[in-house]
Amino acid sequence: MPYYQYKGRNKKGQIVSGKKKGASETQVKEKLREQGIAVKELKVLEGLLYRDLSLGQKVSTKEFVLFLRQFSTLLQAGISLVEATNILARQMTKKSFRAILFEVEEELRGGRSFSEAAANHPAVFTSLFVNMVKAGEAGGSLDDILDRLASYYEKQYETRRKVVSALTYPAVIGTVAVAVILFLLTAIVPTFASMYESFDSELPAITTIVLNAGDLIGGWWWVLLLAGGVIPFLLKKGRRQNRRFLYYTDYFMLKMPVFGTLLQKAAIARMTRTLSSLFGSSVPIIQSVSIVERVVGNEIVASTLREARGSLERGESIATPLERHWVFPPMVTQMIAVGETSGSLDTMLSKVADYYEAEVDAATDQIKSLIEPIMILILAIAVGVIVASIAVPMFEMFDSVQ
Repeated sequence: MPYYQYKGRNKKGQIVSGKKKGASETQVKEKLREQGIAVKELKVLEGLLYRDLSLGQKVSTKEFVLFLRQFSTLLQAGISLVEATNILARQMTKKSFRAILFEVEEELRGGRSFSEAAANHPAVFTSLFVNMVKAGEAGGSLDDILDRLASYYEKQYETRRKVVSALTYPAVIGTVAVAVILFLLTAIVPTFASMYESFDSELPAITTIVLNAGDLIGGWWWVLLLAGGVIPFLLKKGRRQNRRFLYYTDYFMLKMPVFGTLLQKAAIARMTRTLSSLFGSSVPIIQSVSIVERVVGNEIVASTLREARGSLERGESIATPLERHWVFPPMVTQMIAVGETSGSLDTMLSKVADYYEAEVDAATDQIKSLIEPIMILILAIAVGVIVASIAVPMFEMFDSVQ
């Protein structure tokens, strides 16, 4: 939260000034009013010294789930919201999270609701969390909502962990394979180049190609190194700043062989699980779809949800725009349509999420079992070609000597 420079009068009529931290001008004025200060001037301080450092602000999913479970238990035990927040703040090991909870406690004591206080800390409390808590406060079931949020984040964490694991495994093997090939081309192959230069006969095509590749990599290694750092940076920046670029990169990833299907299933599982949690917490449907657009993590799905939101605003079905898009299998749209008709959309979405989370489990196991022999085969072929390029001229030399 930013710091504000204030100037005003206290209860004795004296002019006072100073600095105050707050989420907004309104909140700072309320805090100063409680201290008996009538604010005359107020401006935000822009300097680097007055900015909150974001380093270390992010809370791990495991820690956040534990916080939600404990919070729900304390509320069910009859402990007040303020005291429960204070208890959890004091036992937090992560300093940044502890400081945020103390700020939330201060705002609760000032008369704000928990959802309003949490909304001032978007780095920890997402819009999904804030809206579900707001619905729980309105319905008097905050403890149940917190428990449901904990289950939601646990499932999201498990699904994401399995997808990352499935994608990391081939990436590591591929990196090792590339490193081995580069080592052979730049360190081993050049040692034979000078010997082959003394040959009177023409070198085999395979040897010429490998030697030229070794020379190219040896002379331009810095370009490869630079590209390896710049290209991921540009891709990340482009995905953040350009929605069209984000759309096409997500499209490319969903169309990848093997991995595309896994990412598609993970995106559907995330979308349906989040919608189910929001609907089950009585968050309005249009607002729920709008939240899921921002947290689903895939622009292809998000763009389709924007169409679905427009359909809902016109009083039409949410399933109709989804049926027209290739990313959603017929089973998904049919179950959503049945849920809309029967009034049990949250239940249907939960069943779809269960199914696709199980599909993600099966797909990750399948990828791990398939990718190892494929990567070993690719590495063996690459190494075999390099070895052959070295060995073939030697055999020809021995034949000529005999």
